[in-house]
Amino acid sequence: MFYNRRWKSENETLRFSQRRNVTVWLAEWLRREDKKYGKNQFGYGCMRLPLLNAEDPVSFDYPLIEKLFDAYMEQGLTYFDTAYTYHGYHGEEAVRKALVERHPRESFELATKLPLRDFKDAEDMERIFNEQLDHCGVEYFDYYLLHNMGTNVYEKCRKYDAFGFAAGKKAEGKIKYLGMSFHDMPELLDEILGAYGDLLDFVQLQINYMDWEQPNVQSRRCLEVANKYGKPVFVMEPCKGGTLVKLPEEALKLMKDCRPDASAASWALRFAASQEGVVRVLSGMNSMEQVMDNAATFRKFEPITEEELKVIDQVRAIIEKNTPIPCTSCSYCTHGCPKQIAIPQYFALYNSIERTTGSFSSHRVYYNNISLRHGKASDCIGCRQCEKVCPQHLPITEYLKDVAAKFESGGGFPVRK
Repeated sequence: MFYNRRWKSENETLRFSQRRNVTVWLAEWLRREDKKYGKNQFGYGCMRLPLLNAEDPVSFDYPLIEKLFDAYMEQGLTYFDTAYTYHGYHGEEAVRKALVERHPRESFELATKLPLRDFKDAEDMERIFNEQLDHCGVEYFDYYLLHNMGTNVYEKCRKYDAFGFAAGKKAEGKIKYLGMSFHDMPELLDEILGAYGDLLDFVQLQINYMDWEQPNVQSRRCLEVANKYGKPVFVMEPCKGGTLVKLPEEALKLMKDCRPDASAASWALRFAASQEGVVRVLSGMNSMEQVMDNAATFRKFEPITEEELKVIDQVRAIIEKNTPIPCTSCSYCTHGCPKQIAIPQYFALYNSIERTTGSFSSHRVYYNNISLRHGKASDCIGCRQCEKVCPQHLPITEYLKDVAAKFESGGGFPVRK
């Protein structure tokens, strides 16, 4: 098990801890988690499986998927992460066909998730859970998560005791480890772990070097909250939906000058995996090259160095420079907004989704959660109070129309009616 390092923000620059030896308590924690979770830090995310038709989320390329799964397992890796809603509600079935029906049950670890937005009441959770067992073709789940926890579903989870329901399934032996995936602000994470943390074995967070200090995600602060409660962290979106793989040439050159043989993906994975409390990093892969490259990153894992962190700072700056909306997140625009629109956060999400590759992203999840506490982009009344105080003199009201069109007009794969 590699030693996780912790990064801190200081004057907008991430500083590497000079401590070379972990403390006694952290060493004990790592040994305990290593025994509990095994030496399998790299997981296969099944949210973006290869398709025969990019416009059809269920046109699975099974021959390729099977080859990729087999190659991953041949590296000694075993963790597969899916969910009820992936691929138009057929992702679990694809995993059953490509994995479960072809390999002994004890040869892999399977994780899936309770769709918090989908269930109607306590009885419906039971129905969905039983459907998931059938979809996956298993009698138990190694890992089970409450999916996309955030402001929009938290009260619903409390009302119908979703935490208690999942804990009950764990007591029945149908779940080995219980967690939740979280897409919201650190304050809410603190509240949830304070109330239900005793029932959770781990937390799954979006952590990558672009979202580390982004106001709309706040990866660093969410990680600190999880560490505060002693919850092991599984990482999702370490490459930010492919954004941190397809980098500008200027950014790639900086990385190659520092580590000539390292891929852009390996930089992103190592950044996420080097954080304190992180025990597993997930990555969605749809080519053999990706599987072999990512597996090699973890086979001989090297924590990110201080020199490399400086390169990452420069790469981040290059990415931010090449953004559609040149907002600096000063937040002057929000103080006098009559609709309390979260303008900087929405602009950050818009810039991010414009750089994202693939057919699905978590950006709309964040947008929906933020809009529950603030006005939506479409709530803008065109008073232009924001534009009067913007130091960058941005046409904010016009940009908000773009944001509304992007996040409030649907998009993505069709969902079940």
